[in-house]
Amino acid sequence: MNVQLNSLSLTRKSLVVTLDPSEVDAEHKAVVAEIAKVARIPGFRHGKAPAAMVAARFKKEIADEFRQKVVGKAYREGLDQQKLDVLNVVDVEESTIATGSPATITITLDVRPEFALPEYTGLETEVLPVEATDAEVERVIEGLRTERADFKATDRAAQKGDYVKLSYTGSVGGKPITEIVPDKELYGHVPQTWEEVEGAGEGVIPGLGKQLAGLKTGEKRDLTISFPAEFPAAPVLAGQQAVYSVEVLEVRERALPALDAEFFKAHKVDDLAGLQSQVRTNLKMQKEYQNRSAQRRQVTEQLAAKVDFPVPDSLVEAETQGVLRQYIEEQMRRGVPEEQFEKDKKELFSGAKQAATNRVKLQLILAKIAEQEKIEISNDDLNQAIYNEAMRSGQKPDKLARGLAENREQLRAMQQSIIFDKAVDFLVSKASVRTAQPKA
Repeated sequence: MNVQLNSLSLTRKSLVVTLDPSEVDAEHKAVVAEIAKVARIPGFRHGKAPAAMVAARFKKEIADEFRQKVVGKAYREGLDQQKLDVLNVVDVEESTIATGSPATITITLDVRPEFALPEYTGLETEVLPVEATDAEVERVIEGLRTERADFKATDRAAQKGDYVKLSYTGSVGGKPITEIVPDKELYGHVPQTWEEVEGAGEGVIPGLGKQLAGLKTGEKRDLTISFPAEFPAAPVLAGQQAVYSVEVLEVRERALPALDAEFFKAHKVDDLAGLQSQVRTNLKMQKEYQNRSAQRRQVTEQLAAKVDFPVPDSLVEAETQGVLRQYIEEQMRRGVPEEQFEKDKKELFSGAKQAATNRVKLQLILAKIAEQEKIEISNDDLNQAIYNEAMRSGQKPDKLARGLAENREQLRAMQQSIIFDKAVDFLVSKASVRTAQPKA
C-alpha cells in the first residue's frame, strides 16, 4: 500500500491511497467468504456452496460490498499512517476497483486546524445587581393587573392604554392601497379591527395607534402614515406616505382589577406582601439568568478575539445552511414573504456565512478547552439534554432517545452541543466578575 498526503490548504488535505493487487484480491476473497457463510443455494447445505458459485450468484451484492471494503481499508490505513485529526470527509474518488489490479482511492478531508489556546481563565465579565427595586416590583404588579383588566365602553375621547374599534381605508398619492397591493387587503381596507392607543407594539399599520388619542366614537379623521424604509410584509409600500381615512366605531377604557382577595388567590398568595415577595423572588431569578447569559456571551466574545486561525470550509458551509434555515423560518413566522429572501439572497448568504464562520471558530476553541480540561459528558448530562430537546420540540423523551440511538450523526451533534455548553460554563466559573450599576 502506498499513501500520499497532499495539502490543499491549512485545513483541507487530499489523501491518495493505492492498494496493491494482492490487497485488493484479499478484500474480495474476504467478502465472498462472508457472503458464502450466509448464502442459501439449492443443492448445497447452508454455507457450503462453492465460492465460485457464490460469486456468480451474488455478483451485485459482492461488488457493492467489495467496493465499500476497499474504500474503507484505504481510509482507515491512510489515516493511521498520516495521523490526521479528521473533522469531515469532503469527497471520495475511486479508480476502477477490480480483482488482479491496484486500486487508487483519493479522499478529500477537512482536518482540525492547529492553533495555540490563549489564556482562557480570568476573563473579565460584568453583571448587574440582582436584587429587585420597589419600583420594579410595582411595575410587575401593575402588569399583572393589566393582564386581568376588563375593557368597558366609554363616551370620552380615547386615551393612552384604551382600545379603539375602527375601520380604515388607505391610499398612496390618491390611489387606493387595495389596488397597489391587492393580495394584502389588510393594508388597504379593513371594515372593523381593534387598535391599542399608543401601545408598546406596532399594529398592522405602523404608527396608526399613536394617532388615535383624542378621537371619540363616531368621529372620522384622515391620518398620515409614513411606512418605514424597509417593510418586508409589503415591500411596495416601503418608504411610502399613505393617508388612512379612519372612523372610530367604539372606545373602550381599561379597568384594572382591585388588589383584593380574589386577585391574590389567582396568584396563589394571601395578601399584597405575599405577592410582592413572590414578584421580588421571580425578578431576582430572571436577573440571575440574564447575568449568566451575559457572562456566557462576554467570555465567548473575548475568547474568539484572542486567537485567529483558518476554519474548515465544509464545517462553515454546513453551519451557513443552518444559520440561513433558522433565520428564514423565524422571518416567515413574522410574515415576511418568500420573494423578499430571493431579493436579499446575496446579503443574507454573506451575513449567514460570517456568523457561521464565527460559530465554527468558537466551537473549535471550546472543543480544545474541553479536551485540555478533561470535560466529559455524563449520563445525567445526556438525559437532561434529551429532556430539554423533547420539551422544546414537543416530543416524548423516550421517542427522542430511540431516534438518537438510530441516528449517530444526531447523537454526535447533541454530544458536541453538551460539551460546548459545559466548556462555556467552565469559562464563566473561572472568570472575574464586576458588578456594574444599572443605567437610569
